[in-house]
Amino acid sequence: MDSRKHGHFSLNELITTDLNSAKKFYGELLGWTFIETENIYGNPYLLIHKEGTMLGGMMLKDGNVSDDVIPCWDPYITVDDVEASAKRVENLGGEVILPPTDIPKVGRFCVIKDPQGISLNLITYE
Repeated sequence: MDSRKHGHFSLNELITTDLNSAKKFYGELLGWTFIETENIYGNPYLLIHKEGTMLGGMMLKDGNVSDDVIPCWDPYITVDDVEASAKRVENLGGEVILPPTDIPKVGRFCVIKDPQGISLNLITYE
């Protein structure tokens, strides 16, 4: 499966209240390794790797998402054009929570809610 194709899940991101505990738990449970970096807000971010493949990321809830977001796994779905997809979300009865935003050296993403209020991320990779 090519996760960089339109409509495919491509990445999962953990929003947590304890980054070190999450790193220890998932690292030991699943054999994941991590590369420490920063997210678009300049806060600590862990890139998740397994056998040389990047699987996702982990970040702290505080300073990165709104207070109403509970700790969770947060999926990214690839789209061909994040700008056009964000416009379609509203036309289809959803809501754009964070408008299309650049992730340096990765691509452009937005956060949406579907008509039932479930949030997820849409991303177009560079």
